[in-house]
Amino acid sequence: MQLRCPWCGARDESEFVCGGTTHISRPELSASDAAWGEYLFFRDNPRGVHLERWRHVYGCGCWFNIARHTVTHEVLAVYGISEPPPALSEAP
Repeated sequence: MQLRCPWCGARDESEFVCGGTTHISRPELSASDAAWGEYLFFRDNPRGVHLERWRHVYGCGCWFNIARHTVTHEVLAVYGISEPPPALSEAP
């Protein structure tokens, strides 16, 4: 799989590390153990478009987000960490 770093351009996936699902809200410190357990251990595993954060470890070291289709591995969008997710359809 090829990923396009916003700063370094297209590179092989082996230069990157996936940081997991992006745009997840952390619970308040006073949240229940159940809420923290849900936050820490349970994630959706969709078949279709998935929003993930990646780091270009063997390059610039910067974090960025991608929208990737989990069936085809097609990268539909690359966008900055502080940017909102793009509007995408579920079809690859």
